[in-house]
Amino acid sequence: MPPPDPAQLRRDYRREALRRADLAADPVAQFRRWFEQAVAAELSEPNAMVLGTSDGRRPSSRTVLLKAFDERGFVFFTHYESRKATEIAAHPEVSLLFPWYGLERQVAILGRAERIGSAESLAYFLSRPIGSRLGAWVSQQSAVIGSRSILEAQWDAMKRRFADGEVPLPPAWGGLRVVPSEFEFWQGRQNRLHDRFRYRPSESEGGGSSGSGGAWSIERLAP
Repeated sequence: MPPPDPAQLRRDYRREALRRADLAADPVAQFRRWFEQAVAAELSEPNAMVLGTSDGRRPSSRTVLLKAFDERGFVFFTHYESRKATEIAAHPEVSLLFPWYGLERQVAILGRAERIGSAESLAYFLSRPIGSRLGAWVSQQSAVIGSRSILEAQWDAMKRRFADGEVPLPPAWGGLRVVPSEFEFWQGRQNRLHDRFRYRPSESEGGGSSGSGGAWSIERLAP
């Protein structure tokens, strides 16, 4: 049996339209509306987002989980010595992509990533299941390891170390907030005539990021 041909995999998007009149004036409010609909639709991992970073020469991307968002930006958590975190420390401009395939939608965000405060990181860390808290101590994320048995041995060691159930925040683990400077909302349409709208800070109003409270301009883009 021949392998499937990717060129023959086609789907005509017909769910709904996205009109300029439908859009909120503020992109975070529009994101919140779509995020709530993605959750209500019971999509798998609606808070999963593809994070794009760069080391200055090559881009890299991976899926991370959104853990909070508001007018200040979009927060995820990681080891601060991981590849993504070290790339962000040197080159803080990043991209986010929410691929909500079940709704024939995606949201792309550009912005600048920065560390959140330790109190915020601690509050989230303490809300995690104990296994996840232990895992943050076990894994030196992105470091080369010889085998899985090394991880399992470290796991056993950490279980013994924190046998009383009190697992403190690791010193090299915490949150990063992406402060957005541009949003694009994409809705699939029939015949590949998709609806795309871009939000950018309004120069006439002196707008900035969503965290600044500035105004945003909205433009329709060709599909």
